[in-house]
Amino acid sequence: MSPSSHHRRSGRSEHCPRWRRRAEARPDDILDAAEACFLEEGYAGATVERIARGAGISKGAVYLYFESKEAMLVALIRRSVAKLAEAAAARLDAQGQDEDPVTALREAGGLFRAVLADPHMFAAPRIVLAEAGRFPQLAEIYRREVIDVAMPAAVRLIRRGQEQGVFRAVDPQVAARSLIGGVLVQALWRSVFARDDEPAPDPEAFIETHLDIVLNGLCERKAA
Repeated sequence: MSPSSHHRRSGRSEHCPRWRRRAEARPDDILDAAEACFLEEGYAGATVERIARGAGISKGAVYLYFESKEAMLVALIRRSVAKLAEAAAARLDAQGQDEDPVTALREAGGLFRAVLADPHMFAAPRIVLAEAGRFPQLAEIYRREVIDVAMPAAVRLIRRGQEQGVFRAVDPQVAARSLIGGVLVQALWRSVFARDDEPAPDPEAFIETHLDIVLNGLCERKAA
């Protein structure tokens, strides 16, 4: 084997791992570009061409990973707030019959601090809230991926708390909506109604206050 052929072969082996790592990172590069484009241009104004430029690849390369803008938004939801919803639901459903349901509810609800604290976690709900009026399918996607995961688990925990005599005899579905709705309203406030000169509430303080209000209405007096 000649030195030149050995050099060429060695060059390929050295560059292949780096190329593979780059290819593996490409979906996240595309999603980062899509997130920025959706926030800046709106869902309707964003184009695959613009997203491709932001990711530093061709339009055709984008379609190797995502078939549409909607698929990108679903992926954005799944890599951020949907994971939190799954974690919260798992925590709620992991409660044993003898475990304090108040503690389980606080721990699960506390996971959503990240939605309010991390701009990237907050991006997907912000996009959906801003565009749901014109694109109702986006609201349905968010409901399927996030709300329909967390809500049933919250309802089940509230019912278990009622069976244990910890929670009052209220409608579990309505109570769960009050719990999750507060976080959604805060997200709506930040994306639509907030002023530049208005400081955003501390996520830790907001979640604690929200849970205290819900639990003080939900718990029996002896538990509260």
